[in-house]
Amino acid sequence: MNYLIINGSPRKKITYSVIKQAISNFDGNFEEIHLAKEKIPMCNGCYKCIMEGEEYCPHYDIINPIMDKIRKCDGIIIGSPVYSMNVTALLKNFFDHTAYLYHRPQFFTKKALVVVTTAGAGQKKVADYIDENLKYWGVNNIYKLHFACGGKDSLEKDKINKTAKKFARDVESKKMHSPKFSNIISYNVWRAMACCDDPIPADKKYWFDSQLVSHEFAPEVKLNIFKKLFSKFVFFFFRKVFK
Repeated sequence: MNYLIINGSPRKKITYSVIKQAISNFDGNFEEIHLAKEKIPMCNGCYKCIMEGEEYCPHYDIINPIMDKIRKCDGIIIGSPVYSMNVTALLKNFFDHTAYLYHRPQFFTKKALVVVTTAGAGQKKVADYIDENLKYWGVNNIYKLHFACGGKDSLEKDKINKTAKKFARDVESKKMHSPKFSNIISYNVWRAMACCDDPIPADKKYWFDSQLVSHEFAPEVKLNIFKKLFSKFVFFFFRKVFK
């Protein structure tokens, strides 16, 4: 299995040590991206990625190689310490550059492990924030590790090891988990918007070119009959709304 580590810390300290502890529990090919070294310019909020397509982002040449690595990996590992009750500016800036994925999710077969540490508080809130972004990316299943003061004691190390092994087994199984109802709603909102009378051009192109517009959810992820019916209802409802 191929794993991509995205280190959102400007350092290789406590968060990085928890990531290293986690990946010591399973084998694979590991590639690391340290956002501090990528020197990604600040997102300037031009909306080009959303309205015209991500290839029109002024920083596309820097962002796209990272996105390509995400596309090619089997599992994503994202880490960040808590800075002022949020992720680091490095990781927030990276997420800002991926805002188009809220409209055009694509990582439906990926699994992720989120690692957050803090010397104070806010670790769960920050882990939940990263989790929320990854869900909008389309990520199939997400595991979370969050600790105050670094995950150094024996109970915390035991939790790191157990969660890491579950994550690795899930990646290796290639099993696709059924999406939550909230994910189905999000998917069908954007699917319906692509079909409205005046859609965002980049959204319409993505949903129709990928043929996702014809599916209640990503075809790699199976829905039971109840979720299929729910998906059809949500799509029908929002098509009426957006008309």
